Amino acid sequence: MWGGRFAEGPAAVMREINASIGFDKRLWRQDIAASRIHVAMLAANSIVSQADADAIEEGLDRIEDEYQLHGVPEDEGLEDIHMHVEHRLAELIGPAAGRLHTARSRNDQVATDFRLWVRDAMDAADAGLAALQRALVTRAAEHVSAVMPGFTHLQSAQPVTLGHHLMAYYEMLRRDRSRFADARVRMNECPLGSAALAGTGFPIDREATALALDFDRPTANSLDAVSDRDFALDYLQAAAQASLHLSRLAEEFVLWASQMFGFVALSDSFSTGSSIMPQKRNPDAAELVRGHAGRILGALTSLSVTMKGLPLAYSKDMQDDKEPVFEAHDLLTLSLAAMTGMVESVTFDTGRMRAAAEAGHATATDLADWLVREANVPFREAHHITGRAVRLADGAGKKLWELGLDELRSVDERIEASVFNVLSPDASVKSRTSFGGTAPACVKKRIEAARKVLGMDE
Repeated sequence: MWGGRFAEGPAAVMREINASIGFDKRLWRQDIAASRIHVAMLAANSIVSQADADAIEEGLDRIEDEYQLHGVPEDEGLEDIHMHVEHRLAELIGPAAGRLHTARSRNDQVATDFRLWVRDAMDAADAGLAALQRALVTRAAEHVSAVMPGFTHLQSAQPVTLGHHLMAYYEMLRRDRSRFADARVRMNECPLGSAALAGTGFPIDREATALALDFDRPTANSLDAVSDRDFALDYLQAAAQASLHLSRLAEEFVLWASQMFGFVALSDSFSTGSSIMPQKRNPDAAELVRGHAGRILGALTSLSVTMKGLPLAYSKDMQDDKEPVFEAHDLLTLSLAAMTGMVESVTFDTGRMRAAAEAGHATATDLADWLVREANVPFREAHHITGRAVRLADGAGKKLWELGLDELRSVDERIEASVFNVLSPDASVKSRTSFGGTAPACVKKRIEAARKVLGMDE
């Protein structure tokens, strides 16, 4: 490829370290698609003949068929996917293949191919997140009124509903989808035609190639275009945030599946056994989703460090931009599929959840709130009164709402019988009617809105 400048070929180790075909072969579809558009533009602007453009198009069609059937061959001497396509094209159609590289460089070529690939990866991530959202909404609708403990510090805090808890993850994924959507808009500019770094003197039509590849516009600065990898970092940042949310849900499933919690039973399809302990049912799928989050975060760190000190324009360090993105994409795709399957197939023990919600005086705040609303007690004073009532219930071996009115009035005489309208877990969740609250009526409305957004009622 560049042998005219050098008298000797590269050393074996140079050939090995310089080659990227082992991983950038994943870009072959994008490389062929961009090459088709590029040569069509060259012909339309009389930069190459129509006959050569037709021959190149036919050759690219044959290469596409070959790669589809047999995969991409790997020759380290050809370095990357771009030279593999060009070399095979020359074998098929002869010298006319060399005209394909007119008015472009591998720098703008790889920037274009990689953007196309990342754009597809963003769309795939959005589809996977939407599938998990649908699973969460479906299961939440089944358990709109199922009472469970809400936690802070992993201690029972206030009763909530299982539907409300599951919908919290719907909201997290909604933000994840918005991050991918924002990144997709920002990255949808086409570098093709920026050439090596300075643009080209050929009368090319960058608007035409950008639109033909479904970009919104061509990039505005050739130096930036070939050296920009913000789109890859944006993808990794969105993927990392999504993986953190998946990891949090996975962690809850791991905890809830333990004998100490007993809130869920994961299906056989997403559990494993032990090689020595036949009684074991391990939540390995959830643990691996949790573990994958660390690797995706590592991919973001890796590319961030690679890019942090690079001067304009292209440097060979940027060859290392693809593997972190490819790995993150594969891990995120697998994690989303696994988590969706777990949510769809998990069995919730709502009886166990209710029993846990009834323990630990989780409705204590409801007593304090009642004192504020009905007895005009300042909240801090109500907090102390409630603390004394909890101590009394502990001493009597009762739940807070099992105390009699006389017992409660012995703590504070302003307490009246209407307090029992808020003290049970069911009454507690029903009373939380503020927007975004856990009241079943509120949760049901949010589920209905989510179903509409997700197209689940169409």
